[in-house]
Amino acid sequence: MVELKTPSEVEAMAVTGAFIAELLADLAERADVGVNLLDLEQRAREMIAERGAESCYWDYAPSFGNGPFRNVICLSVNDAVLHGLPHDYVLADGDLLSMDIAVSIDGWVADSARSVIVGTPRPKDQRLVAATEEALRAAIDAARPGARLGDISAAIGAVAKSRGYRVNTEFGGHGLGRTMHEDPHVPNIGRPGRGMKLRPGLTLALEPWFTLGTERIKFDADGWTIRSFDGSRGAHSEHTIAITDGEARVLTARPA
Repeated sequence: MVELKTPSEVEAMAVTGAFIAELLADLAERADVGVNLLDLEQRAREMIAERGAESCYWDYAPSFGNGPFRNVICLSVNDAVLHGLPHDYVLADGDLLSMDIAVSIDGWVADSARSVIVGTPRPKDQRLVAATEEALRAAIDAARPGARLGDISAAIGAVAKSRGYRVNTEFGGHGLGRTMHEDPHVPNIGRPGRGMKLRPGLTLALEPWFTLGTERIKFDADGWTIRSFDGSRGAHSEHTIAITDGEARVLTARPA
């Protein structure tokens, strides 16, 4: 069931979104050659505790996971494309790191992800990250009242196709509000003019993620980390937005 948020509820989600944007900006600055993923996890825990927020990931136990998740952020490196379990790994020059986090403040959730390149970038990785960010902007531009959910999905898919990337349909965006995952599901590929009509008060997490190779995925033995099936690198960009009477409002916009 899709829940529309009141203006005051959207404002509450924007508070959470601003915090998440600050947290990801902090971690992006810290993600450097020689930094351990566990140090980034610890920093995220510290910031969440200092803000009085609650992690949406801690104890999360969906059907595809291996038991409850006992971390506050997903850190996915190189061919790990989603749900990367923070572990004892030291970032190396050229690593492609995707960071995904959702927290709740005063009962209202926001969710965001960004990908950064550690040290010396590879041109292919730069283009991949840029494509996910371009797709996210296109999706946000398509998220206007009266449009359809399929218009958002089609906008993401069109960018992927134009850049030569295939799209996985198993994991995509979603509604959110009081909880991290609400209706509707937002695939990263679709047909324009199809699906539910977008109305002011609808809040969505839009999250295009692409890989350099196949759209097929596989799971690590940890039961969480999802990798590209062919070992190609992946990137992930995500914002929480609210449909308004005009342009969509980005609730997790990065600090200037």
